[in-house]
Amino acid sequence: MSLAIKPHLHHHNHRMHKPTSTNSRDWTQIYKIYGMEQWQTLLFLTFQAILFSILSILFLLYFQPICQFLDTLFIFTPTSSTGGGSAARFAAGFTGCVTALSAVCLFFAAGNFFYSAVGLHYEMAQRIVSCVNDWSTVKVALDIGCGRGILLNAVATQLKKTGSSGRVVGLDRSKRTTLSTLRTANIEGVGEYVTCREGDVRSLPFGDNYFDVVVSATFVHTVGKEYGHRTVEAAAERMRVLGEMVRVLKPCGVGVLWDLLHVPEYVRRLQELKMEDIRVSERVTAFMVSSHIVSFRKPSQHMLGPGEVRLDWRF
Repeated sequence: MSLAIKPHLHHHNHRMHKPTSTNSRDWTQIYKIYGMEQWQTLLFLTFQAILFSILSILFLLYFQPICQFLDTLFIFTPTSSTGGGSAARFAAGFTGCVTALSAVCLFFAAGNFFYSAVGLHYEMAQRIVSCVNDWSTVKVALDIGCGRGILLNAVATQLKKTGSSGRVVGLDRSKRTTLSTLRTANIEGVGEYVTCREGDVRSLPFGDNYFDVVVSATFVHTVGKEYGHRTVEAAAERMRVLGEMVRVLKPCGVGVLWDLLHVPEYVRRLQELKMEDIRVSERVTAFMVSSHIVSFRKPSQHMLGPGEVRLDWRF
């Protein structure tokens, strides 16, 4: 069986094409079904934003008393334009401006984090699914690091739409997560297409050449984080995951991953593994950092040299 990645557009087309979907949803529907991971981070950012907002309001309401207090801390006792009063007013004004700006930035970071974890994650899942040309021929697919199941259920929905008899396997490190993911699959009406299991992504519990499609969303960058994201050890762990993705793919199988920060090293590793049709989407800001979708195809005979990497504006 041969799968194909849809042909990319030429560079002169700078407009991102979003796949049309009859199952359009707003963020409230997505959040109601899937919730969000790392909600503690969102609470921390929101709390800090509120705290800095309160501080900036206090600086505004009590500017003169704050200036008088700061004036006592300066060695300049005169209140002339060049004396302590001027220095105190400058210090109070500068601190108040920095506090207000920090509040704005923290609110923006909290909003971007929430959007990335809910609305954007759902949208990118639809784009990942659109990278595979013919889902009707897919028999077995794998979602590495399935988490809440947004991408997993998007794949299952596509299998259901095309009338495929295939299934998608969701792999996660936590058994509790996989049980929760199965519940969301049943809510989405695709439970019969989904199987979840616990396993180590650095040593996938599947045989060689097993899956027609392997996908992953914002997961690979978390592998090896116990060593620190920028360490050689962490990079080696991420490369192991890519090697496992390639290993379990069938010849002519398609791999698609959306991830943060480390996309250039993924591309280099895929070239070393002699993958074909390596394509990188345009930059998408997620969780306040750069992210890209990378798609590739395993050659029918794993003896070919690395192919050209093309910037694909289709995603």
